[in-house]
Amino acid sequence: MSGTVELRTMANAIRALAMDAVEKAKSGHPGMPMGMADVATVLWTRFLTYDPADPDWPDRDRFVLSAGHGSMLLYALLHLTGFPKMDMGQLERFRQLHSLTPGHPEYGHTPGVETTTGPLGQGLANAVGMALAERMLAARFGRELVDHWTYVIAGDGCLMEGISHEAAALAGHLVLGRLIVLLDDNGISIDGPTKLATSEDVRARFAAYGWHTLSVDGHDPEAVASAIAEAKADPRPSLVACKTIIGFGAPNKQGSEATHGAPLGAAEVAAARERLGWHHPPFVIPEEVYAAWRAATQRGVAARAAWKARLEAAPAGLRAAFEKAMAGAIDAEVAAAIAAHKAKLVETRPTVATRKASEMALEALTAAVPELVGGSADLTHSNNTITKATKPIRPGVFEGRYVHYGVREHAMAAMMNGIALHKGLVPYGGTFLVFSDYARNAIRLSALMGLRVVYVMTHDSIGLGEDGPTHQPVEHLASLRAIPNLLVFRPADAVETAECWEVALQQATRPSVLALSRQNLPAVRTAATAANLCAKGGYVLAEAEGGARALTILATGSEVHLALEARTRLQERGVPTAVVSLPSFELFDAQEPAYRMAVLGTAPRIAIEAASPFGWARYAGSEDDVVAVRGFGASAPAADLFRHYGITTDALVSLAETKLGLRRAA
Repeated sequence: MSGTVELRTMANAIRALAMDAVEKAKSGHPGMPMGMADVATVLWTRFLTYDPADPDWPDRDRFVLSAGHGSMLLYALLHLTGFPKMDMGQLERFRQLHSLTPGHPEYGHTPGVETTTGPLGQGLANAVGMALAERMLAARFGRELVDHWTYVIAGDGCLMEGISHEAAALAGHLVLGRLIVLLDDNGISIDGPTKLATSEDVRARFAAYGWHTLSVDGHDPEAVASAIAEAKADPRPSLVACKTIIGFGAPNKQGSEATHGAPLGAAEVAAARERLGWHHPPFVIPEEVYAAWRAATQRGVAARAAWKARLEAAPAGLRAAFEKAMAGAIDAEVAAAIAAHKAKLVETRPTVATRKASEMALEALTAAVPELVGGSADLTHSNNTITKATKPIRPGVFEGRYVHYGVREHAMAAMMNGIALHKGLVPYGGTFLVFSDYARNAIRLSALMGLRVVYVMTHDSIGLGEDGPTHQPVEHLASLRAIPNLLVFRPADAVETAECWEVALQQATRPSVLALSRQNLPAVRTAATAANLCAKGGYVLAEAEGGARALTILATGSEVHLALEARTRLQERGVPTAVVSLPSFELFDAQEPAYRMAVLGTAPRIAIEAASPFGWARYAGSEDDVVAVRGFGASAPAADLFRHYGITTDALVSLAETKLGLRRAA
């Protein structure tokens, strides 16, 4: 009971709002909200700590609706508990343009939505990242400031997706006991009964990961409450399988796929109202039901007030460090660390792979920025992502700053999203560029949510050599560059790598990919510059000499030094040639037209990149003007591959001769 209103009545308010909103939109998923309404009501009235007046207060519990198709469950909860702007009008505009109630929950769009979900399993993996962030921050700042839980509602589909295996296995290994997953165990998917496609014992599977597991009648509020209480008392992460009836209350459709992803229809909605004893018009909630829901929020209001008192009483230094971490205010430290690091690089001019240059930059950055948290998908010493300052996390021990994700690229990316969403930490993680395909959906969601996540993608071309075409990325740069709001960097040497790291970490609302070489590269930036030249995405590295530009060569990464060699040969033949380094297409395209024109010039242009030529036409004129890889790679030493595929100075000079109509050099 909450006051004089029964929990079932409070849950029926969720069911009614879900039915009505989907019916009015003529689109949506009523079955899951109706089936999980009892579980959600217990969670939000008895356990979840939140305050609608301050949806983002740092020590709130996190609630993740991994089964994002059931978004009306969350929107109904946010409305009933009084979250800002979530008035009834928003529910009536479910799935309509510019409403706060889109088809799937969207982070940053709707107050109270902790992460964007919809692609199944992503929310579960985000939640593992949130739970890890909570433990790491508690280890740094203490339980007086960081002491909360992460709750998830997931569906059968979430657990069918492979990412759930990756993330849940790591959660069990790390003993993330502040994570509780409530499974909507309704046995139904879009095609029909889940037995059409799966017969696994989900509880046994999670137990094998090291989880605490329970099973409960999802329509028995007291049983649900007892299960959650038991889960909270166990030191392991918990899976509570809630046996539910999808579309609960719809007398002719409940328990079937008919309620999953389509409106119930006016007749079935009316019949459900009768079955549930809900005798109120569409989108009408009795005042006593509102009062019961609002009363349930008072526990969180009191918890936030107590937390604020603890924060104000904390030592000044601890409080300042905590507030700085939660604000993500790292720009000054990043800039200072990179400035000092660049000065050393200009003096020493190292010939190193850009993956090694990244490690050198990270040594400086992680020493200066305690919020930086690294990791790798079992490629730590290939990606060069660990530093002296980033000691590894171990099961149950969270004082470190480095996560061994194992061979789990997809979970790594989604967990980093969860870490970033939690706030207080800035995650970066490494794998090979070719394996960005495994992580692509989570990378896309990083961009969609506008998260500061840095993907360290090494072995960026055929230059990785003998591992062959399965490991050699060709189309990956172009495909990543196609993702909106994602910055893709391909630096040419140690200085550019340092600058790209600085820019990536200064992007508070944008993820970045650093594509880095396996092979050593010579220094091309040898003069000291206070300005970060990579910040504009492209710049003139070497201007034409001996007259107006006759040709501009564009290049990225490991091919920039080849462009400079070609320039030398063309200059010797009396062809004034400029070289432009383009480490980031996205940043360059964002510059003012005058700047872009000054860099590109009006002379003919050619380009070189050891990747697909797709996307280069907007700079070079056409793909025929690009020295590139047109097909998959092969297994051989890097030098042999560059010659075999024509990624050479000779090929670039030959293309210039053709472009300018020059006589071939003897």
